[in-house]
Amino acid sequence: MTQRPDDHRRKWNREEYERIALQRLQEEIAEEELGIPKAPTVKRELLKQRDYKVDLESKLGKSVVINKATPSSQTGGYYCNVCDCVVKDSINFLDHINGTKHQRNLGMSMKIERSTLDQVKARFAANKKKMEEKKKDYDLEQRVKELKEEEEKIKEYRKERKKDRKRKIEEANEEEESGAVDEMAAIMGFSGFASKNRK
Repeated sequence: MTQRPDDHRRKWNREEYERIALQRLQEEIAEEELGIPKAPTVKRELLKQRDYKVDLESKLGKSVVINKATPSSQTGGYYCNVCDCVVKDSINFLDHINGTKHQRNLGMSMKIERSTLDQVKARFAANKKKMEEKKKDYDLEQRVKELKEEEEKIKEYRKERKKDRKRKIEEANEEEESGAVDEMAAIMGFSGFASKNRK
C-alpha cells in the first residue's frame, strides 16, 4: 500500500495495540489467580452542607499594599488554603469552593446522600414546628406593637386635650385683659388709634 504525499492523517498500528491489550488482559488474569489485591479505590465522603459561613465581606472596602515579598495568601482577592490558590472576586470564589476540584481536595465526592422517608418526615415536622413557633412569636410581637400604638394614641389625645384647655384659659385671660385695657382707654379719653388724613 503506497501512501499519497498529501495524506497527513496519523496511522495506527492495529497489531501492536491488540498485542498491548492482550498483554494487559493476561496480567490482570494472572493477578486474580495469584490473589494479589488491587489498589483500593479511594472512598470519598458524600457531599454535605457547610457548617460554617463563608466570609466574603471582611476584606470589602479595605486596601492592602502588595509587594514581591507578600505571600500569596495576603495578595488581593480571596485565598483558598485547601487548594492553595487565589481567586480575584467573590462570585468566582463561591464557584470555586462549590466546585469539584475543591470538594475533591476536601475528600468529598460530588454525590449526595439519598434521604430516607423517615428523614424527610422528620424534616417536615421540624419545619412545621419552626413555623408555628415563628407564628407565635410574631403574634406576641404584633400584639405588643399594637398595644404600644394604642398607648401612643392615648398620650397624643391627652396632650391635645391639655393644649385645648390651656388655649381656652389663655383666650379667657386675654379677653379679660383686653376688656380692662379698653376701659382704661375710655377713662383716659382715648377712643382709638385710627389715623386721620389731614389735607
